[in-house]
Amino acid sequence: MPTACSARIIWVTSAAAKEKLATLALPANGDKIRKAPVTAIIGMDLEFYENLPELFPHADAKSWFNTNAELAHATAFRNSSLQGAYFILAARALGLDSGPMSGFDNAAVDAAFFADQPSVKSNFISTLGYGDPATIFERSPRPGFERFNRIA
Repeated sequence: MPTACSARIIWVTSAAAKEKLATLALPANGDKIRKAPVTAIIGMDLEFYENLPELFPHADAKSWFNTNAELAHATAFRNSSLQGAYFILAARALGLDSGPMSGFDNAAVDAAFFADQPSVKSNFISTLGYGDPATIFERSPRPGFERFNRIA
């Protein structure tokens, strides 16, 4: 459901907010957060369905999710992940480097940044900026198609 719009993004730009987020991440990720001009926290609104009457007026889509927490969670996670992927592609299309990561304490990030929105939970974070070529990893190996794919 592309119109679910479950992603919620917090743009972390101030030194205080960067430090707060950095302390909730693994040490190596904390350093990246502190150095990046911007870090985006990609969250997912588990009650995204409240907006469906406006965003998807073609059917009573809200009723598909508001009584099925498991389906709502799976849909919020999938759609916020897709929206986060589009975010990364857009940043890269603009010439920015992005550093998506999951090495952080989700519950602590939720408490620190989404406390005023209890239905929103963090999915992943991504730094944005221009990376130092000396610190960027070489391209990782790319396995052949047949290793992780099959045609049925």
